[in-house]
Amino acid sequence: MKTFRKPLAAVLCVLLLLPALSGCSAGDKRIIRIGHNQATDHPTNIALLAFEEFIESKLGDKYDVEVYPSELLGSQTDMVQLTQTGAIDFCVASNSILETFSSNYTMFNLPYLFSSSEAYHAAMDDPEVADPIFESTKQAGFEAVTWIDAGTRNFYTVDTPINSPDDLKGLKIRVQQSPTNVTMMSLLGGSATPMGFGEVYTALQSKVIDGAENNELALTSNGHGDVCKFYSYDMHQMIPDILIGNCSFLDGLSEEERAIFEEGFKLVNTVEREEWGAAVEAAKDRAANEQGVTFLYPDVQPFQDICTPMHQDLIDTIPELAPIYERIQELNAEYASAEQ
Repeated sequence: MKTFRKPLAAVLCVLLLLPALSGCSAGDKRIIRIGHNQATDHPTNIALLAFEEFIESKLGDKYDVEVYPSELLGSQTDMVQLTQTGAIDFCVASNSILETFSSNYTMFNLPYLFSSSEAYHAAMDDPEVADPIFESTKQAGFEAVTWIDAGTRNFYTVDTPINSPDDLKGLKIRVQQSPTNVTMMSLLGGSATPMGFGEVYTALQSKVIDGAENNELALTSNGHGDVCKFYSYDMHQMIPDILIGNCSFLDGLSEEERAIFEEGFKLVNTVEREEWGAAVEAAKDRAANEQGVTFLYPDVQPFQDICTPMHQDLIDTIPELAPIYERIQELNAEYASAEQ
């Protein structure tokens, strides 16, 4: 299994200098490039390496899969654009990034959309919910091929514990580069600071920002817990990461090849979800005992009350999303729990 660590500038030069990169080959093999922004020990990378092994075991005489972790091919926005043009074949992008390419993705960015992680998983597995959103970027040149669990997003800060929305006032908080996240942060009283994930550690360390929001693995896998000492379970979002593929590449596969790739996409989802729970527990243990992070459990209701009006605003703005929202509410009722 191959994981590459090349200087970003060198990789991007290769991408720019080879106009027909999507058709390049190693010998007689077609190279398939997959980029993402997580470290090599992250469940996403582990799942993509399983995908690489699976595809090469089935179609290794024709395809050579290369996985590029840690933003080696640029930020998530860069990688989506490279996938869109066919310069690379696949990348993993947060749903929040995809909102800027299709407004349908705004649905999954809504704060407090899901009543529990079980409802979240059930919704993402439901074609009635996912398909209209996943297929909404085909005209832009790419489509979602599977989703990846990214847990629950929570606030973490350098030196200000967040126990209520009032504690966010005046703080500069990094959010993902999506209009929904900027609106959410504004409603909660903080100052939204959108930036690429790779820039966050330095921004925290230099106190350009006061905190960020993400799942627990950001503390350890990306080192943010070395700087941020408070992690607050306000549980404002459950946003999937999305594996997207270039439409021209996918449409060029034979029927037999596409079936094998579809198996591979399911494998990515399965392996990542199997790895996720253990990875979160390990991250919490390391963050608490080695990095000195304090975990806080505030009352979620005040955060939720502030953000919930965003739901109706979205339906009023994009009425065609109403049936998807209603289906999610059915699943919320079916899988309700005490998580929120």
